[in-house]
Amino acid sequence: MNSRKLSRIILETVLVLLAGAVFIPLLLILVNSFKDSREAALLNLALPTKFHLENYAYVIKKGNILRGFGNSILLSSMTVLTISITASMAAFLIQRSKEKIVKGMYYLFVVGLIMPVAIIPTIKLMMGLQVHNTYGGIVLYYTATLLPFSIFVLTGFMRSIPKELDESCLVDGCSYARLFFSIIFPLLKPAIVTVSIIVVLVVWNDFFGPFYLISDSKKWTVTLSIFNFANKFETNWALVFADIIIVISPVIILYIILQKHIIDGMTSGAIKG
Repeated sequence: MNSRKLSRIILETVLVLLAGAVFIPLLLILVNSFKDSREAALLNLALPTKFHLENYAYVIKKGNILRGFGNSILLSSMTVLTISITASMAAFLIQRSKEKIVKGMYYLFVVGLIMPVAIIPTIKLMMGLQVHNTYGGIVLYYTATLLPFSIFVLTGFMRSIPKELDESCLVDGCSYARLFFSIIFPLLKPAIVTVSIIVVLVVWNDFFGPFYLISDSKKWTVTLSIFNFANKFETNWALVFADIIIVISPVIILYIILQKHIIDGMTSGAIKG
């Protein structure tokens, strides 16, 4: 057996183990969500003796799932809209500008990729701005935390758009605003789609942001609804698991459908640039 084939076998083995580390817990949650409380308490992968579909009906009725879905959809869509516009404009300026201070801003955003969020100063700042416990405040929080990644991806993609296109449009009398919104922004669509998908996944799955920044239960997202539901029904794991499956299903389906766009958007700038 040559070294190349051995390396491939080792790589595939590692990937299978990593996939199992993700898939087995998910399968455990799915199987136990159809059991009664006694069987689910065993936390094993055995099939239920009887499938209890009423677990899902009970969760939807008692778990405020629909309100949580509405809040998560609202926050996700507002964050996507805000980031798509601001990050694309920043990427356009950073990639096209020759000023050193602008280039320095790009590296400042890159540093933001690895800097952790300081939640206490964030709460103090939001209280000072009177946006704590508001939809607008949490959208600003997500925009600030996800903007570095979005600018990083969009700036990389901007390199694949020739500067000669800008020059020809400006020579023809096109303003910078029209150049960006009519020419550049549509060309950024693959990268914007990628960024939007990642933003939705992060916002949908985030727990700590809403937990610390939203105290009104009517504004809680689906992740907080799981937390609240688990506290109420901690002795009935079947209901808790059913709640988890309902909440994570949309993002799993979204990722499966759009994973090709995520890969294309992340690599297209590198390939063309």
